Amino acid sequence: MSAISRPIWIMLGAISIAFHLWLIFSGLVPNLVSRPIHMALALPWALIFVAKTRAQNISGAILTVIGLIGCGWIVFNHGSLADQYGFLMGNTQIAIAAALLGIVLEMARRAIGWPLPMVAGIALLYALFGEYVPGEFGHAGLPVESMLGTLTIAEGGLWGSLTGVSVSIVAIFVIFGAVLNAGEAGQGFMNVAGAAAGRLKGGAAKVSVISSALFGSISGSASANVASTGAITLPAMTRLGYPKRLAAAVEAVASSGGQIMPPLMGAGAFVMVELTGRPYVDIMVAATLPAFLYFLAVWVGINAFAMRFDLPGVPKEDRPTMRAVIITSCFFLVPFTILLWGMFGGGYTPQYSACLALVVGAALLFLDGNLSFDLARTKDRFTDVCLNAGRQVAMIGSIILCASIVIGVLGLTGLGVKITSLLLSGSGGMLWPALLLTALACLILGMEVPTTAAYVICVSVAGPALIELGLDPLQAHLFVFWFALLSTITPPVCGAVFIAAGMVEENWLKVAGTAMALGIGLYIVPLAMVANASLIDLGSEPVWAIAAGLKVAVGLTAISYGLISPRPMIVRIGLALAGAIAIFAAGI
Repeated sequence: MSAISRPIWIMLGAISIAFHLWLIFSGLVPNLVSRPIHMALALPWALIFVAKTRAQNISGAILTVIGLIGCGWIVFNHGSLADQYGFLMGNTQIAIAAALLGIVLEMARRAIGWPLPMVAGIALLYALFGEYVPGEFGHAGLPVESMLGTLTIAEGGLWGSLTGVSVSIVAIFVIFGAVLNAGEAGQGFMNVAGAAAGRLKGGAAKVSVISSALFGSISGSASANVASTGAITLPAMTRLGYPKRLAAAVEAVASSGGQIMPPLMGAGAFVMVELTGRPYVDIMVAATLPAFLYFLAVWVGINAFAMRFDLPGVPKEDRPTMRAVIITSCFFLVPFTILLWGMFGGGYTPQYSACLALVVGAALLFLDGNLSFDLARTKDRFTDVCLNAGRQVAMIGSIILCASIVIGVLGLTGLGVKITSLLLSGSGGMLWPALLLTALACLILGMEVPTTAAYVICVSVAGPALIELGLDPLQAHLFVFWFALLSTITPPVCGAVFIAAGMVEENWLKVAGTAMALGIGLYIVPLAMVANASLIDLGSEPVWAIAAGLKVAVGLTAISYGLISPRPMIVRIGLALAGAIAIFAAGI
């Protein structure tokens, strides 16, 4: 980004922020207006901002112009297009629809790489030519005008409910996160973590766990979390003599947990609201105990590693002062308190509550940890908000638009129902084999596809089967969402591990092995949610939920010590078996 282009990008980021804020207070805006504008605002960020060569710049600019024309055409003709009921008329409309779909694929490719757009591209080919596929996985054929029209001028594809979530909810929380990250909230996370756990055995690792959990709850990205908090925690751990593989594994595992950590949980929670029809508050409450158990397992794992290695706490001179803790913690506690009050006490919608919290967070950007004011620093912070919010809203928008193509095709062709039937027959009509098949599918898809997209695609095909086999819809969705995270720490593709290993210059396979042991909760807790259905009933049945949580906590503790502690092998095997029995026997 050159000095000449920087003001333009700042302005574009500010326009994106203003538009998404305006939507919350504007009343009803037609979906064929708000959603194409959302895509239009994402176009330059996804196609030009990320460009690395002159050729990419030129092609990105051309595609942006074409995309803006296509989105503008839909916005200005939304009334008449709605009367076409998803059927295109004439070659011009077909060309515009094809161009929009192709541009969305390219947006996703430039934003996150080729795997997701490749899946979407295959889905489009199936929609066009699936009638020639022999056997039960073929379909009756779809007229091009109807297929492309449903995906581009109706609400069955690009402008479907998933994009609606991105427009109305995800974007505002992304902006909220950008505001917090621009100020002292990040330092507040570190200071609170340092004060809470710094003095404990293995304290440096436990500081990483707490700070990454807090930071991850607003970032929604394991990789971003590792890169940000890891820049502080990894040098601190290695300086104190922690094995490099352990330091990197702690950061990778703790950062991965941010996406399952209420209250925000990245974009996945908001998508879950749309897909399940459950209020956001219900999903947040249901996810609380499982998230706690995940981080408990990490904490116990650090204690077990402390039995193998001498893991000191953070030296006293490196711990934050009480004054620093109190002051900097306010930079995230005050906005979070406003957010939670708005949702629970005020009865406001999540997005309206986020707006209130955002305003408070923006006001705090004027101050630093010493409560001093500096105009130049404040200007730089608001500039960062515009740039980061514009880029992140566009990236998530690109992912969701691309995933919407897949979901649209699944609905148009009936392929989702066919895959569901295959899953049911492949599992022999039994729940647990179906769960294991679903987990494997989540792992494979999640290797190169972002968590939210992997979750959406997997739950669209596997969710109905799991529900038919007896799972509560929210159980099924949480199960799939958790397993969509597996690829962050599980080889062969484990993004959080790669980044953390690179930062400490350690072999990534060593880091991955340690991370899998530390993050054992990521593999077990989703299964525990099925075996102990009360675990997600904290809102409706708190006593039974807490009882189930204690039961699973005991089991996870035993398994973690069995995997990691330096005890005799027979003792470790006994601990692991006892833990498994505690979790899965006599479900609550």
